[in-house]
Amino acid sequence: MRFPAPPRPRSLAGQLFAMQAVLIAVVVAGYALFTYLSDRGQAEDAAGRQVTAVARSIADSPSVREAIGTADPTAPLQPYALQVQRDTGVDFVTIMNPRGIRWTHPDTTQIGKEFLGHIGPALRGRSFTETYTGTLGPSVRAVTPVWQGNQVIGLVSAGIRVEAISERVQEQVTAMTGVAAGALALGGVGTYVVNARLRRHTHGMNASELSHMHDYHQATLHAVREGLLMLDGQFRVALINDGGRELLGVGSEEEVVGRSVADLQLPAPLTGALLASEPRVDEVHLTADRVLVVNTSPVSGGERRGTVVTLRDVTELQSLMGELDSERGFTQALRSQAHEAANRLHTVVSLIELGRADEAVEFATAELELAQALTDQVVAAVGEPVLAALLLGKTAQANERGVELVVAPESRLDDGLLPERLPARDLVTILGNLIDNAVDAAQGTVGARVTVTAYTADAAEGSRAELVLRVADSGSGVDPAHAELVFQRGFTTKPAGPQGRGLGLALVRQAVTRQEGTLTVAEGQEGGAVFEVRLPLGRAAGPARRSRSGAARGGA
Repeated sequence: MRFPAPPRPRSLAGQLFAMQAVLIAVVVAGYALFTYLSDRGQAEDAAGRQVTAVARSIADSPSVREAIGTADPTAPLQPYALQVQRDTGVDFVTIMNPRGIRWTHPDTTQIGKEFLGHIGPALRGRSFTETYTGTLGPSVRAVTPVWQGNQVIGLVSAGIRVEAISERVQEQVTAMTGVAAGALALGGVGTYVVNARLRRHTHGMNASELSHMHDYHQATLHAVREGLLMLDGQFRVALINDGGRELLGVGSEEEVVGRSVADLQLPAPLTGALLASEPRVDEVHLTADRVLVVNTSPVSGGERRGTVVTLRDVTELQSLMGELDSERGFTQALRSQAHEAANRLHTVVSLIELGRADEAVEFATAELELAQALTDQVVAAVGEPVLAALLLGKTAQANERGVELVVAPESRLDDGLLPERLPARDLVTILGNLIDNAVDAAQGTVGARVTVTAYTADAAEGSRAELVLRVADSGSGVDPAHAELVFQRGFTTKPAGPQGRGLGLALVRQAVTRQEGTLTVAEGQEGGAVFEVRLPLGRAAGPARRSRSGAARGGA
């Protein structure tokens, strides 16, 4: 048996529509009631002023005073009162003697009878109005004295029935009700239009659903480790999560939200990517200490509403890729050396087959001594195993490309000298990219040569040791105008390959910055470029450290 699902709560737009409709109805009904009561009071006041004016004009008429003095005042006054009644629109005009006996009345049967109402104030010489129920029913009436000199010789009363006043008010209320109904209808239509638009924006969700969505949104936003950045149509930060602030190295959310991307002091290429109107897909950008993959997607709804930016940290991945490239280079170098070794072995075998054993031994010994001398030279200068392996691999790679890679005689870097805070991964990134860049620059030149120098030295204060890595090449050098640009992501003077160029030196600079070191480029003494990296070790280099003077800093 299936139970009916509980009714879904009314949407937020529906609730607002109901509230606004009720509010408009209450306002219009209240206004109608107020207007009705106000108009009725105003109608009664107007009727009182009208009857007062009619009564005074009759009392001031000389013909009325003259008729009162006759033997039969009714004869001239009755037709006169009826005429005034018709002309002024009042319901009755009664002229009476000071005792209240009527001389005139719309109903002739009431003539000669006593006036129903108060006449005391009029006998004392004062005009007044009152609402009183007489022979014609409730009426608003005025009573005023007729003077003959200083003597009251008669009284005049004019009145309008309350029923007639109500009929006038009813006509006004009918018109007002029509206006109120129109206002209610117009307000209802306007409210419906506004709430229909609100319903589209809230997707028909009620307040509880919107509240839950906001809670989920906040929880998801701060749980995602990747950076998320939302920009409005003017490229101002509308939203940023914790991961985005950490990856971009910006302040708290309150400090960032509402600011333009151009004011966040990000690297120029990254700022350009965030300000671009077209989407960006998996673009690699560098900050001071991170490698980021940036994706942007515009938010459109008939017009550009903003941009959603996702940031992914691939700093570790980039370092691993650098190490993998080095290992790949080592593998290629070993393959090449194996090929050369096979050629040499065939040569030795052939010499033995030809009966020239002494020459075979001499050839093999010479080749072995040459290979061992290279290994001994590198290991003696650089005892640190990771750097030594890197230099041996890069030496083989450089030889394949026709470039001689040598380790400067003044180099000295013993094993165990480097602190744990200086990871081998960063050293591979720095030295490997500098050597690759130098080999590219030296290849094809006369006497192509790359010289690597590595040692520790005291800083100027004499109390803090530094690791100095210097790579010099025999290439064409670096234009002084480009001395700073060469370290920027994407800058290169060589044709771009399938993976793009301009990333190696940028990664070197990032690793140096991460280790709080310095990176400079200068012209070598014999031409070419000299890249020098100085990394603080944070302690004395120890007894194996060798200080270097300016003579050792000039490059190869």
